[in-house]
Amino acid sequence: MNAMSDFKIRVLVAKPGLDGHDRGAKVIARALRDAGMEVIYTGLRQTPEMVVSAALQEDVQVIGLSILSGAHNAIVPRVMDLLKQNKMDDVLVLVGGIIPDQDIDSLKKCGVAAIFQPGTAMDDIVRFIRTNVKSAGVPATAK
Repeated sequence: MNAMSDFKIRVLVAKPGLDGHDRGAKVIARALRDAGMEVIYTGLRQTPEMVVSAALQEDVQVIGLSILSGAHNAIVPRVMDLLKQNKMDDVLVLVGGIIPDQDIDSLKKCGVAAIFQPGTAMDDIVRFIRTNVKSAGVPATAK
């Protein structure tokens, strides 16, 4: 048994911007919870400042941004800047939703670890998080 299995990974799932569609974010949140992660879902219409503030307060290792509105090129760089300002460089940032292929490189250059487009298998997302999370997380409760 490795040390990571003794800890729960904390994930913040956020819906930044004016997009009002949250079904995908809720499906992801449930899948991550079912995989044994601790999930905090911030709800709809979050600003980048609200997302980073919640991530800081909740001491998460992962932020998952669900964006369907097309505003990812404005929202994601702002989130990444706020994370740097708060010295949260160890937080893994993932983006899911409708992200055109031509925008993926620029999002990765600003620090996004991975982009998951519609149709990505939940197991692939869980595996990516488990493989790439940088800190141990909070102790898991005894079973």
